[in-house]
Amino acid sequence: MRLRALLETDALGLRLLGGQDELDRTVRGVMTTDLRDPSRYLSGGELVLTGLAWRRTPEDSEPFVRLLAGAGVAGLAAGEAELGAIPDDLVGACARHRLPLFAVHETVAFASITEYVVRQVSGERAGDLAAVVDRHRRLMTSGPAGGGPEVVLDLLGTDLDMRAWVLSPTGRRIAGAGEPLSTGAGAALAAEHLAATRGGRRAPHRVALGGTTYSLFPVRVPGHAASPGGQAGELRERALSDWLLAVEADAGEWGAPRLDLLQGVTQLIAVERDRRDAARTVRRRLAQEILELVQSGAPPAEIAARLRVAAPVLLPGRGAAPHWQIVVARVDWDGEGEPGSVAQSLLEEILVDPVAAGLESGDRIAVAHTGGEAIALVPMPAPDPTEDEDGDGDGDGEGTEAAGPGGLQADVLLAAVRDPLTAGLADDGRLTLGVSAPVRSAEGLRGALEEARHARRVAAARPGRVCAAGHHELASHVLLLPFVPDDVRRAFTARLLDPLRDYDRRHRAELVPTLEAFLDCDGSWTRCAARLHLHVNTLRYRVGRIEQLTGRDLSRLEDKLDFFLALRMS
Repeated sequence: MRLRALLETDALGLRLLGGQDELDRTVRGVMTTDLRDPSRYLSGGELVLTGLAWRRTPEDSEPFVRLLAGAGVAGLAAGEAELGAIPDDLVGACARHRLPLFAVHETVAFASITEYVVRQVSGERAGDLAAVVDRHRRLMTSGPAGGGPEVVLDLLGTDLDMRAWVLSPTGRRIAGAGEPLSTGAGAALAAEHLAATRGGRRAPHRVALGGTTYSLFPVRVPGHAASPGGQAGELRERALSDWLLAVEADAGEWGAPRLDLLQGVTQLIAVERDRRDAARTVRRRLAQEILELVQSGAPPAEIAARLRVAAPVLLPGRGAAPHWQIVVARVDWDGEGEPGSVAQSLLEEILVDPVAAGLESGDRIAVAHTGGEAIALVPMPAPDPTEDEDGDGDGDGEGTEAAGPGGLQADVLLAAVRDPLTAGLADDGRLTLGVSAPVRSAEGLRGALEEARHARRVAAARPGRVCAAGHHELASHVLLLPFVPDDVRRAFTARLLDPLRDYDRRHRAELVPTLEAFLDCDGSWTRCAARLHLHVNTLRYRVGRIEQLTGRDLSRLEDKLDFFLALRMS
């Protein structure tokens, strides 16, 4: 705004005492002070309001005005309440330094002037930024990216004093100007955003986190395909794949122009998201081609040749393809026969290092989607060539063997994203994920794919909305339990455990907890009695009662194993 606008507003009641020729100066802010030297708090362009408490003698006016003029303020408004009139020495000092001077009537509060200036300046800044955003939008849609989201977020920071970040659905930082979010804040904001979206609340979502209020806006790319579930399914899958814009401000205090501006910013960021998705399509196609070769039983030499062709895209700047690992993910929705297609974009996000910022962090991830499953072909760092990979000292490890204990770990993959994804899946979705061991060559990919699929089925048998299992879990008897039919489970556990449960209900004997503790202690009478705080003779009585009711002998390995499996399946 211009200084001239202050005189044109009757409600402010300002009188111009000098500086008629300087009224076209731009006002960029307002500051109230009675310090003798306020220069350290001035950045230029302010309208300074003062009650003249700093003035003790006429000689004080000259240095005060000189400091203001040196700081580049737009003008000075002095209140008449303290002295009754503006002293001539102040009027003269302002004239010598060409500083416009206004008199503020004693009935006018400085707060009224401050509110008016802030409202006008903010509105004009928003208009200026909107024009910049509009130009940038045209630039991005018709030519090069022009700097991407970082440029727009930097404009928000410099022009509107707003800190903002673009976050992935899991809370990973895609872009942001200035200081990064605190540890865990991104995931917490993403979880709040997903919960609000799945709950049907209208954006922007306002969230208080660590004493700071954030406003969350979805970044939606138009034209995304609908899911098999129709409109409702499309909305919930879109919620899990959309980016979000987090602004460190309370949108509840904004007017319509500023809300419209932020909506325009999200549309601008969506353009960059669309570009990124187009580039990702190439990697998806490569993964699909390799997956089809693996599933069709193509010769390893043909698969290896295709991997060599894909390496420059999947591994920019690196030479030969390293070892590979396969990850399988699936999203199922309650009441639907077919799984959701959002698993592909979710798996791409899960496989990115949660602390890796930027648009390029997923450039080495290729994910296909087939049969309701998202299948990722993940390149792994090649091991040190001086080390013997198969551990027998002769250096002749076969390509079908795992590349060692390293690589992706199922539980680690989900550690940073479990909370936001659980919020996004709400009470009707499940994400299950399986991870294979690393393999050294094309010969091992088919086995790795089956291994990852088996691990995912193990994860699907567990409770919870977000579950994962790794290859190391496939070497346990526990692997067999998820694949036992439900009717067989019920019959087996009922035959062994129902007599004990009935007895416990009638006599409060705690036979089932005693059985669990006895097996956990590997049949040790002393350790089990100590754990249950029982005398050994009491423990022997309970175990004898268990054997009597079930017709089993807990000194026999076969009967111990049957009881163990029944407890695990119950």
